[in-house]
Amino acid sequence: MEGADLAGKILSTWLTLVLGLILLPSAFGVSLGISEIYMKILVKTLEWATIRIEKGAPKESVLKNSASVGIIQRDESPMEKGLSGLRGRDFELSDVFYFSKKGLEAIVEDEVTQRFSSEELVSWNLLTRTNINFQYISPRLTMVWVLGVIVRYCVLLPLRVTLAFIGIGLLVIGTTLVGQLPDSSFKNRLSELVHLTCCRICVRSLSGTIHYHNKQYRPQKGGICVANHTSPIDVLILTTDGCYAMVGQVHGGLMGIIQRAMVKACPHVWFERSEMKDRHLVTKRLKEHIADKKKLPILIFPEGTCINNTSVMMFKKGSFEIGGTIHPVAIKYNPQFGDAFWNSSKYNMVSYLLRIMTSWAIVCDVWYMPPMTREEGEDAVQFANRVKSAIAIQGGLTELPWDGGLKRAKVKDTFKEEQQKNYSKMIVGNGSLNS
Repeated sequence: MEGADLAGKILSTWLTLVLGLILLPSAFGVSLGISEIYMKILVKTLEWATIRIEKGAPKESVLKNSASVGIIQRDESPMEKGLSGLRGRDFELSDVFYFSKKGLEAIVEDEVTQRFSSEELVSWNLLTRTNINFQYISPRLTMVWVLGVIVRYCVLLPLRVTLAFIGIGLLVIGTTLVGQLPDSSFKNRLSELVHLTCCRICVRSLSGTIHYHNKQYRPQKGGICVANHTSPIDVLILTTDGCYAMVGQVHGGLMGIIQRAMVKACPHVWFERSEMKDRHLVTKRLKEHIADKKKLPILIFPEGTCINNTSVMMFKKGSFEIGGTIHPVAIKYNPQFGDAFWNSSKYNMVSYLLRIMTSWAIVCDVWYMPPMTREEGEDAVQFANRVKSAIAIQGGLTELPWDGGLKRAKVKDTFKEEQQKNYSKMIVGNGSLNS
C-alpha cells in the first residue's frame, strides 16, 4: 500500500505541475516565461557544442547544407540553348551528349528525391539524426550529449505525452459536446474556442515556439488559405492563431475518431477515398463552403504531400479553380531545434510523433501574405504558380516545378513525351522551339 500511496502522490504532484504551469497558461494563450528560459538555455548549449565541434572535428567532417550547396553545378538553361553549343545543323549525333549530361546529373543528385528526406544541418544539434554525429569528439561534449538524451527522454517526453493526451482528449470531448448544440453563432464561437484551446495545448506538447508575421493579413471567413506543407503539425501551427475548416480524406483509427468529433462542431470537409477521385464532387462541396461568408476559411495544402522544409513543389490546380479569395501563408521551420518533416514513406505516424516529441523543440515562422485573386485571362495553373512563387519567396524556399506525387510514383509518360516533342520541334523548326 505504501508503494501505491507513493505512486499516487507522485502522479498527483506531476498532474498539478502540468496543470498549473503549462496547461492553464497555454489554454488561455499566455506564457509564464518558462519556454523562453528553456529556449535561451538551449541556444547557448547548441552554440557551445558548435564551438567544441569546430575545434575538435576535422574540417572534412563538418556538415554542409545540402539545400544550398549541391554536389554538382547545374546548367538550368533551356534545351535550345543547351544544345546550341553542341550542334551545328538540324541534327547531329553529338546531341546525345546533352541528354547524357542531364541524365548523369539526375543520377548523381536529382532535385526531387532529396526533397523527400530530412534536410542536413550546417552544425550538429546534439540529436542523433544527421549523417554525422559528433558526440565522441571530447569527454565534455559526450557528457552534454548524454545529459541531453536523459532530459529529452526522461523529462520532456513524459511531459509532452501527458500534454498531448490531454489536448487530444479535450478536443474529442469538447467538439462532441459542442456538436450537440443547435446551429447558432454561439455554437460557432464555442467551437472556435475549443479548437484554439486544444491546439494550443498540443503545440505546447511539442515545446512549440511560433513567430507570426503580418497578422493583418490573416485569412478571413469565406476565403481559402493555402500554405506549403512540411508536416501534419502544420495544422496545429496555424490553428493556434486562428480557426480553419479542414479539407482532407477520411481516416480510420484514432485520426478517424478525431475527425468525426471535429466535424460535429465545425464544418470541416472530409472526403471518402472514392470521392477524392471525383474532382467535380470535391469542387462542388468546396464552392458551397466558400459561398457562405459566415463559415471559416478553408485550409488547403496544394502540394498534396509533405516536403522537407527546403522547397515548394507544384501546387495542384484544383484549389485555384474554385474561385474566391486566396490567402497565401508561408511556413518555415527552424531545423536547428528539431526536424518537423514527416517522411511518410519511412515513418508511420506514431514513429514520427515520437521523433518530434524527443526533439529539443519545434520552432517556426509563419508569414501571412496579402490576399490574391485570379486575374483576368489567367488560368488556374498560372494562378497556382503565381501563389506558389509568392510563398517560396516569402519563406526563403526553393521553388520547383515538380509534382510532389513523385514521392511515391514515377515520372508520368506525358512529361517524357513533352521533352521528346520539344526536341522534335527544334529539329523540324531548324533549332527553334517557337517555330
